[in-house]
Amino acid sequence: MTSTVHRTCPLCEAVCGLTLTLDQGGHVTSVRGDKDDPFSKGFICPKGASLGRLDEDPDRLSRPLIRDGDLWREVSWEEAFDAVAWGLGQVTERHGRQAVGVYLGNPSAHSMAGALYATPLIKALGTRNVFTASTADQMPKHVASGLMFGHPLAIPVPDLDRTDHLLMLGANPLESNGSLCTAPDFPGRLKALRARGGRLVVVDPRRTRTADLADEHVFVRPGTDAYLLFGLVHTLFAEDLVAVTHQVNGLAEVREAAKHFPPEAVARRTGVPAEVIVRLARELAAARTAAVYARIGTCTAEFGTLAQWLVDVLNVLTGNLDRPGGAMFPKPATEFAARRRSYTMGRWKSRVRGLPEANGELPVATLADEIETPGEGQIRFLLTIAGNPVLSAPHGSRLDEAFAGLDFMVSVDPYLNETTRHAHVILPPPRMLQSGHFDFALLGFAVRNYARYSPPLLPLDGQQSESQILTRLALIASGLDGGDLDEFVIGEQLRKAIDTPGSGVEGRDAAELSAALDGRNGGERRLDLMLRLGPYGEWSGKGDLSLRKLLEHPHGLDLGPLEPRLPEVLKTVSGVIELAPPQLIEDVDRLRGRLDEEPPEIVLIGRRHLRSNNSWLHNVAPLVGGSNTCTLQINPADVARLGLGDEAVIRSAAGRLTVPLEPTDTIMPGVVSLPHGWGHAGSTQSVAAGNPGVSVNTLTDETSIDVPSGNAVFNGVPVTILPTGVITAH
Repeated sequence: MTSTVHRTCPLCEAVCGLTLTLDQGGHVTSVRGDKDDPFSKGFICPKGASLGRLDEDPDRLSRPLIRDGDLWREVSWEEAFDAVAWGLGQVTERHGRQAVGVYLGNPSAHSMAGALYATPLIKALGTRNVFTASTADQMPKHVASGLMFGHPLAIPVPDLDRTDHLLMLGANPLESNGSLCTAPDFPGRLKALRARGGRLVVVDPRRTRTADLADEHVFVRPGTDAYLLFGLVHTLFAEDLVAVTHQVNGLAEVREAAKHFPPEAVARRTGVPAEVIVRLARELAAARTAAVYARIGTCTAEFGTLAQWLVDVLNVLTGNLDRPGGAMFPKPATEFAARRRSYTMGRWKSRVRGLPEANGELPVATLADEIETPGEGQIRFLLTIAGNPVLSAPHGSRLDEAFAGLDFMVSVDPYLNETTRHAHVILPPPRMLQSGHFDFALLGFAVRNYARYSPPLLPLDGQQSESQILTRLALIASGLDGGDLDEFVIGEQLRKAIDTPGSGVEGRDAAELSAALDGRNGGERRLDLMLRLGPYGEWSGKGDLSLRKLLEHPHGLDLGPLEPRLPEVLKTVSGVIELAPPQLIEDVDRLRGRLDEEPPEIVLIGRRHLRSNNSWLHNVAPLVGGSNTCTLQINPADVARLGLGDEAVIRSAAGRLTVPLEPTDTIMPGVVSLPHGWGHAGSTQSVAAGNPGVSVNTLTDETSIDVPSGNAVFNGVPVTILPTGVITAH
């Protein structure tokens, strides 16, 4: 006897609906796309199709582990938490709270627990040493949006389903399924754009699958996107093509900055001909509706924040911000209007390198410095949650050594992997099908407003939920033996809503509202509160959304197309778009200083694959192999010029690797590409160990960052390629 259940896929940013078939034992026997999901409409990718295999991975941990020397032993949850309390107490009593560090990995953004409990846990730990995968990914976009619009989550996304012209840089959504642009069936949406007569232009150092789908692909030298974008801005001003439709501050400052980047000068730096730059600007301005979209290839570069800023400068200058078919702001179901306040960064700095805080965290590029450098505030206790920075952070081999020297380390993770092997205690969260799922973060970037909740499909059977694990850690950190964290948070949120003029519950009784909430646990009650207070909620006066309604609609709810809403999104003190934030205008001088610089002979970029997602899907056999392999893509002309064979040595300022080559004319000469997340030699994960690959972050340099945001530089890394057998000093 089998049962059919429905669930949102939690494996990437596309939030696709899935239909699963389970047997009596709770084993997944089939996974299909949910045709009744109004957003994904049955779309599924290989990752989603393998959800059952990942969920039931035999190498996944089910009980806590404590390390004694090089040996591990399973323990009870109480013994594990007692060990954590002892380790944290030993460090904080001797060295204080600033000797504690926290690292949150990418999967935290895909879980309810990560969204709801990470912040209270960090507050309970009382440390400023907070690091996340954001500074190895998208922090430049948060900083640019914060400075321009007043909030780091005010990120406009292309209105994919209505735009007539899409200019895309450094993104490959046919492989990534989209990023900071939640759009299930991204390929289908791009095909529909072209089918209705729209135009798609892709700018990328590789002719990716997305570029193959485009009307035009433009090769660009890695790390030079900000120059190209400034060339477009220059052309708009020079040819009187600017059509600003919103009130802005700083238009004159942007015009002045752009004078230094004429297409002819930019062409030399980017490799994009001047006439192409001019034509791209004219096409953008002439389109009935248009949007510029750029992602990780432009973020993880030396001028990542300037590039992300210029993306939205172009959307503003062409009159395409906050209009149908342009770049628009989603309205997620759990959004609650925040009070207007100035976006600030640099409220504190890292101890060793003096790198500024952004969004409450420090750059992961300086995590090793903070662990290795003696002195007051040296990190001696580290908590990692759903992260593998040994493989995902810059110069990962240095982090590998640094973690080995910690006084105590705790990891909340389902695997014993390259990072968690250094932990003294590993606390494994339950299987995905044992956990509820709501995409708090990702639905804030959706190209159509939508909501869906997936309740747990299987009982915990003695396992601790991830919410329970993080709550217990917060109680340990706060020194409390008990207390209901969820009810405390609910009370605080209700008080804030009751005190907010026009909130829909202004002046009402908090106890009465709390008693009305639905949910089988604290996390569901908190979700219900956020839904009811949100813009479609039954307590907002504008709708009837609640947890109960989502449970009654297991395929999800379509909340309508994106609508203009800039006035309610803007949180700047001035109340208008700050088109020329001083911090970014200041960084333009750094960009100008590099304009006439000769490019390195060869630079390294990363690579995504549809069947991969960082390092945590390499233990699923159906997803490994075929084209999803760890090879160095290189142009055949470079192979011949350098006299290379089937393998080569690749060397950077940080390290060296021997890698198999994959010659292909899809990558421009002078550029090589190595995928991210590999390097599993010696892993306890059987499939990953059999397909180890090498870690690209042996080569990336933690001293190279985007200055305004502190984001690590993974694209445009200077390297040397040598035939194997050549002996060189490193």
